[in-house]
Amino acid sequence: MEWDIIQGLIDGRLLIVLAACWVIGYVLKQTPKVPDWTIIYIVTAVAIVFVILMLGLLVESVVQGILVGAVAVFGNQLVKQAKKGADADANA
Repeated sequence: MEWDIIQGLIDGRLLIVLAACWVIGYVLKQTPKVPDWTIIYIVTAVAIVFVILMLGLLVESVVQGILVGAVAVFGNQLVKQAKKGADADANA
C-alpha cells in the first residue's frame, strides 16, 4: 500500500490530532496502572473526540477519528518493531 492512499484517507487538518494521539499513547504506555490492551481503545476514543471538536458531529468525523487513532497506534508499533528488529540484527 502506498503512503498516498493513506494520506487520501485522513484529512490533512488532522495531522495534529495524529501527533497528539501518538503522544497520549506513549504516555499511557509509561503509566503502570493502564493495561496495555486498553491503550488502543483510549487513543481511538480521544481521537474521535478531538476530530469531532475540530470538524463537528458528523459520521465522517467518527470515521476520521477511528482512522487517526488506528494510524497512531500502527505508527507506534512500526517504530517499536523496527527497533526490536534492529536490536536483534545487531546481536546476531
